[in-house]
Amino acid sequence: MPQEPEDFELDVSHDLDMVTLFSSSNHDAEMEANAIRGLLEANGIASMVVGTSQLPVFEFRVEVPKSRLQEAEQVLAEAQEAGPGAAAEAERAGEETNH
Repeated sequence: MPQEPEDFELDVSHDLDMVTLFSSSNHDAEMEANAIRGLLEANGIASMVVGTSQLPVFEFRVEVPKSRLQEAEQVLAEAQEAGPGAAAEAERAGEETNH
């Protein structure tokens, strides 16, 4: 049952403010931003991609809640350090457990 308006507490802290984790205007920026968003969500970090495919000359950004920025930076750094081979290996491992 939804809360009554008078019972609702407004969170006025800035912990939920969105901040930019990634920004790019390269030709593959949309694809990279979506891959980063997927990585973050797989690690339990909410994120959103900001940008438009209709105007690809503008940048794409991945934004995360301010309170999770440090954790998101760590997840992204670990993934970049592990490289694409680790991503392929994780995908194969996931496929094996699904069968």
